Amino acid sequence: MIPFNNGGMVSGLVCGVLFGFVLENAGFGSPRKLTAQFRLTDWSVFKVMFTAIVVAATGLWLLRVVGWMPADSVFVPQALVIASAVGGALVGAGFAVGGYCPGTSVVGLSSGRLDALVFIVGLLLGTLAFTTLYGPAIRSMMAMGEIIDGDTFTDAYGVAEPVMLAVLAVVLVAVYYAGGWFERRSVGPVTAQEAVEGAR
Repeated sequence: MIPFNNGGMVSGLVCGVLFGFVLENAGFGSPRKLTAQFRLTDWSVFKVMFTAIVVAATGLWLLRVVGWMPADSVFVPQALVIASAVGGALVGAGFAVGGYCPGTSVVGLSSGRLDALVFIVGLLLGTLAFTTLYGPAIRSMMAMGEIIDGDTFTDAYGVAEPVMLAVLAVVLVAVYYAGGWFERRSVGPVTAQEAVEGAR
């Protein structure tokens, strides 16, 4: 049995280790780097992750167009708008307060950061609480805003994938422009002395 097949756990582990290595070397294992995104002083996280989304979406579309990948080979979660919004808000709040997301907390722990361990413990306790309390009330809340016509813009609204990719590309350019503006604003004007020292 080849470990790098579609269901191989080894491939997932190898990709996870490589992804964590890249995150740590990019500084994304540091809570200071991550919380700076919420203060709008460092947009590196948003730029990198949004670029990855656009590149992955474009790559998957091209693979399907040329016939190298079946159209139904990628699982798309059910479109639960309210549940996604509430979950995103909770994850974002935890991200802003703790300085980690689930992935970067593992990276932080692997590099010896004890605060990452505290975050992981909280993550596990939160997951346990959700699974324990999960019942009809939560299921009914999750069903609010459900889009039953399809799980993608193409299926639900008939928007062609190239159009969506073009929109994402435009948003990506806007993210880089806005991020650069906020970052320059947070640093402030560079004095003549600082310019001379930086050129040395």
